[in-house]
Amino acid sequence: MEKIFDTHAHYDDEAFDPDRDELLRGLPENGIEKVVNVGASLASCRRTLELMNRYEHVYGALGVHPSETAELDEEALAWLRQQCQVEKCVAVGEIGLDYYWDEPDREVQKKWFVRQLGLARELKKPVIIHSRDAAKDTVDLMKAERASEIGGVVHCYSYTTETAKQFLDMGFYFGIGGVLTFQNARKLKEAAAYLPLDHIVLETDCPYLAPVPNRGKRTSSLYIPYVVTALAKLKGVEEDTVRQAAWENAHRLYRLV
Repeated sequence: MEKIFDTHAHYDDEAFDPDRDELLRGLPENGIEKVVNVGASLASCRRTLELMNRYEHVYGALGVHPSETAELDEEALAWLRQQCQVEKCVAVGEIGLDYYWDEPDREVQKKWFVRQLGLARELKKPVIIHSRDAAKDTVDLMKAERASEIGGVVHCYSYTTETAKQFLDMGFYFGIGGVLTFQNARKLKEAAAYLPLDHIVLETDCPYLAPVPNRGKRTSSLYIPYVVTALAKLKGVEEDTVRQAAWENAHRLYRLV
């Protein structure tokens, strides 16, 4: 059986407080050989650094999620720049735009999205993009900032095939997780069918977005095989083909080759 690389997890989340150590230690023996824990706030970046230090198979991405950008200032950005240079930090993220909520102000989100894209360019790290209800502004800003020269992944992809083409043209990878198994995920299924397998990586976004049959429960990397099954069926290929491609893609994305 091919190995699995969970490219986007939040094991620092309090949902894992009861059994985090046991769960993380048990992943490799269950075929989950590598995990990237992703920062979303300054506090979660600090917790991510701790997990990276504690577990050999856990890597980190450090950045501030659009919904948390109100906490950013020059001092915080300087701290991020310093921390992103540690050996096991593989990306700047998750960064982007989220218009689902009214706060923080969209101009604040845009400002810090651009600044964190600049940080990734400076440090020659890929980015993890979070974009919700903000397709046009995300694409426009990424084009303006020449994100194709930076590279990265659009995590938890949720837009149309047309938008996928624009990210694909910039050379980005696409994070596919539990949502693919949801009955009502028509847009994602169409996009996943369209996307070439060499630009897809597997992720959980755990503890969120558990795949069917565990929808609504806390998820973990152990549930990724459900996503593999759904993706293989959609693509008309063997599950091992999906696992192998996603494993190789994740290493290229995070420059661990």
